[in-house]
Amino acid sequence: MTDTPALPAVHREWHLLSRPVGRPEPGNFALVEAPLPTPGEGQVLVRNLYASVDPYMRGRMSAAKSYVAPFELGKVMQGGAVGEVVASRAEGIAVGDHVLHFFGWREYAAVDAAHAVKVDPRAAPLSAYLGVLGMTGLTAYAGLLRTAALKAGDAVFVSGAAGAVGSQVGQIARLKGASRVVGSAGSAEKVKLLVEEYKFDAAFNYKDGPVGEQLRAAAPDGIDVYFDNVGGDHLEAAIGSLNRDGRVAVCGMISVYNDTEPAPGPRNLARLIQTRGRIEGFLVGDHYDLQPQFVAEVGPWVASGALKYRETVVEGIDNHLEAFLGVLRGDNTGKMIVKL
Repeated sequence: MTDTPALPAVHREWHLLSRPVGRPEPGNFALVEAPLPTPGEGQVLVRNLYASVDPYMRGRMSAAKSYVAPFELGKVMQGGAVGEVVASRAEGIAVGDHVLHFFGWREYAAVDAAHAVKVDPRAAPLSAYLGVLGMTGLTAYAGLLRTAALKAGDAVFVSGAAGAVGSQVGQIARLKGASRVVGSAGSAEKVKLLVEEYKFDAAFNYKDGPVGEQLRAAAPDGIDVYFDNVGGDHLEAAIGSLNRDGRVAVCGMISVYNDTEPAPGPRNLARLIQTRGRIEGFLVGDHYDLQPQFVAEVGPWVASGALKYRETVVEGIDNHLEAFLGVLRGDNTGKMIVKL
């Protein structure tokens, strides 16, 4: 094993103490000290430098059956992270390499080499591998191009459009020839960002009035594609504006994640009959075959500045939980990142 000196004996990690009912509270979690992990054969020890917090993590805090196992009570949680290898017992990964892996919410992680992807900090900032060039970016790319089957000339509506996924969806749609790109966000500042920096054709603050009315004003000729990050009134509004053969790609429904009772469904589903519309949910994990194509196409857009991105960076593992709670509140513009 090769390693570097002066590694600590302990590190800190976030544990789930109890399952939240409704909105998560700080009392559901604890930042605890734990012995520094020791890498086994075929593993590397990673000092995490950046970690991701994402809305889907709220679902893993529940015991309800889902597409992925829930977080275990009294155990460290998981999430995307990128860091520097400080000890290695694996061929092909050396001390000093940087890797992307799924053992965030902690300062150090022992990771199987098979589950660590080497990344190049010279090609892009390390944090970008958690967002615009990582799972977030692939989510936008796969959901828009495969699930929603975007075609040149389509009119596109994106909810949560100033978020990490939504901001990329709108820009990719524009770069792929959409006739009109409309986004919703939760503040005047975010609306301005969508139009001025991300070059959406129109955007609106969903807090300013009924979503359906604002969408009809922003897209008077209707929409062909809706990329859903919010659910609720946004989904109902999108169905109301859907054109013939319209498609809805359901990525997330952050408006209902903290609900303790089932949310009412859209009241206008019958309109799908008239429009021959289609609603389809998707998970990025089913589309990793697109990763090479995604990197080949989006990487140059990012490098050239044709596709812009923002990050909201929170400093320190002590503030890791607050960063996650901030995502649920919509505090972030672009990808929420924790710098450890």
